[in-house]
Parts: sequence; C-alpha cells; structure tokens
Amino acid sequence: MRAPLRWVLWDVKDTLLKVRASVGEQYCKEAERVGLNLSAVEVEAAFRQAFRHHSSRYPNYGISQGLDGRTWWMGVVRDTFSQCRVQDPSLLNTLSHNLYHNFCNAENWEVFPDSKKSLESCSSLGLKLGVVSNFDSRLEDILRVCGLLSHFSFLITSEEAGIAKPSPAIFDQALQRCGVPAASVAHIGDHYVNDYLASRSVGIHGFLLDRHNKHNKPDVPREHRLSSLEELQSRL
Repeated sequence: MRAPLRWVLWDVKDTLLKVRASVGEQYCKEAERVGLNLSAVEVEAAFRQAFRHHSSRYPNYGISQGLDGRTWWMGVVRDTFSQCRVQDPSLLNTLSHNLYHNFCNAENWEVFPDSKKSLESCSSLGLKLGVVSNFDSRLEDILRVCGLLSHFSFLITSEEAGIAKPSPAIFDQALQRCGVPAASVAHIGDHYVNDYLASRSVGIHGFLLDRHNKHNKPDVPREHRLSSLEELQSRL
C-alpha cells in the first residue's frame, strides 16, 4: 500500500515559469540603453557559448571554487558581450550589473497559465509545497514578484545547497526539510535527468512535465508523464 502523500516539491524554470523573451533579445535591449546596437542572433549565440564555458569550468555557479551566483552570472554577461566586440571594461561592468538585477523583475518572466491553479489545487488537497531548483539566490525575489512565493514552505537552490541536481544530495536536503519519508513526497520538473531520474533515485515520486512532447523516453511510464500541470491533481 502506497504511503500517503504529504509534500510536493517543484522545479521552477520551465516548469512553473519561463524567461519571457530570448536572452539575446533581453541582452540587446539592455545594450541599447548604453548606446550599443547589436544583433540578437549574434548575442544569443555568444551567450550560449559563454554559458557552456562557465558551466563547464565553474559548475553550479562556481560555489566550490569560491564564486557565487552574482559573480558567475556577471562573468557570463561580460564574456557574451566581449565576443560581440564590446571591449570597454566599464561598459561591460555596467551591462553585467544591470542584467543580473534585471532578471529579478517580473516583466522578464512569464508564469505558465496552469502554474498557479496547480499549486492551489495541491494546497487544497492538504499537501505542503517546496522548491528544489538549480538556481541562484535571486529565486526568492523572482517567485515573489511573480506571485508564487507564498505557496511554498521552503526553497532550496543549488547555490544555497552548494550542490546541484541531478545529485541525490540536494533531494536529501529537501527530504530533511520535509521531515517525512521519500515515499510521502512527489517532485515535478521538466528535466528527464535532473528532475525525474534524480528524484526517483532517492525514492521520491517523480513526475516528468513534458509540455511539448519532446521526451521520448520508454522508461517513463504514462502515469509519470504530464503534458500539462492540469493533469497533476488526478495523479497525486
């Protein structure tokens, strides 16, 4: 007999909300404010390269190497614009500072239409909610301005935890906060490895959110797959 469910843990980015415009567009918009006219396509490509480089060299915001989320992201922004021939150090610092803070603003994020209703329906079932996210320390502010923070009893970010999904250790930290066995906890996320496999590896009931039917994984049973958060309540 399955243990009664007590908690639902959530991934955030691309599960409950997403970046409203492309990174290239948002970076170019900020560049225009300081008099630069850049191609969004070029900036997007430069960002992806800078992001991959920093993620590989300084995983999880470089926490284990003495960095933090702010320093890490400002480095990504500086490298992005440097690839686009912006060389003035003061300009690069201004852009990186402004963009780091810009992403705390609600206008840069879009909450999925099914997110709030799903969180409310979980609460109506008497379930407590928490967050486990590979995100930096801005997450609390972002959830607040997007009107979602009040739904959660706790947030665990990979910057705060010092370890990132798919490590089971970050889910172990979450289970300690929940104070119940893994069999009484579910986790919802859009990433096959980081969310679905990682949560299930510690005994949590993982559900894979696949809004665009892109995960063709035969090891994910139909009952573990969600095409919309509207399907969640009937699965819990």
